[in-house]
Amino acid sequence: MTRNEYIARQRQAHGRLSLAVLPVHYPKELLTALDVLAVELWGPPGPPRGDGAGRLQSYVCALARNALAFLAAGKAEAVDGVLFPHTCDTIQGLAALARELGGFGKAIFTFLHPKGPPRPSARAYLEAELRALAGELERFTGRALRPERLRAAMRLHREIDRRRALLLDERRRVALSDSALYELLRRGEWLWPEDHLAELRAAAGALAPTPVQEGVPLLATGYVPEPAGLFGALEEAGAYLAADDYAAVGRRLSRPREDRGDEGDPLRLLAEAYFDAPPCPTRSADSRGRMRYLEGLLERSGSRGVLVHVQKFCEPELFDLPALRSTFAARGVPLLVLEGELEAKLPAPAVTRIEAFVEMLTAGRGA
Repeated sequence: MTRNEYIARQRQAHGRLSLAVLPVHYPKELLTALDVLAVELWGPPGPPRGDGAGRLQSYVCALARNALAFLAAGKAEAVDGVLFPHTCDTIQGLAALARELGGFGKAIFTFLHPKGPPRPSARAYLEAELRALAGELERFTGRALRPERLRAAMRLHREIDRRRALLLDERRRVALSDSALYELLRRGEWLWPEDHLAELRAAAGALAPTPVQEGVPLLATGYVPEPAGLFGALEEAGAYLAADDYAAVGRRLSRPREDRGDEGDPLRLLAEAYFDAPPCPTRSADSRGRMRYLEGLLERSGSRGVLVHVQKFCEPELFDLPALRSTFAARGVPLLVLEGELEAKLPAPAVTRIEAFVEMLTAGRGA
């Protein structure tokens, strides 16, 4: 079933409105509580399509260029609006450009999440943003946000995060290829949460009792695992992703340090939970804290190399590149940087570099 078919079925069967959502961090629990289907728009991959393809400079990231072209070409007619988080200035700017240059005439929402550590001011600001967005979504849907519905949505998404985290943390016992695993994990970008949870439960229930993955384990960090041909190239080279720090996947998993429970104002609890996700350069400039997190991820996963998979001109990701190089060089851990532009197919030079990198890691082990 295509995304458009799924959106239509959700509308017909459940009366659900839908929103296209730009990356990365947004309060999906709010949408679920108000019975709105979130359909994430990561580009899409491939060359920009339609008349809007040239309306942003070539030195703007491919994700933003592709998204504007996609909206301008009428490819998002199946949804009822678009939500733009403040991932970066470029994506935030698309909220205006989509209407002015892209001709998108449906509802447009923004979510300005705070940047930086969880100071009291940041918590208060985030709570105010959540309340403002909730009010806009109530008017959009014609529904009132009931506290019990939001609490139920928060419990649902916590369980989804736990299941996704289990599959990533126990990667060696997951009897799926990288391609199959990431197809499963990324289906959550457009499935209704309960449908996605059912798939995750099935996968988690099929964990092998002992490790089944073979090959060189790698830690991957970056924005989004596109093109999907990356996984096939790694498998052909004799490697697999043992640890994930993609903004699209692992960095969005809430890992609470304590059980917050459901007591109290759910919007306030939702604001608190925002700070439970792993470090991300789109949320904070604390590169030292992020490097400590990645070092721990490397050790826990037993990864023998690091794949830094960044999109060209993605400033938040590229700002941390010097810290990534120096951190893992100090540990003697080989690092490969792949820079892409949301190509539809992994370029041949990238395939060659992956093969050489895995071969070097294998030789270093004495195999």
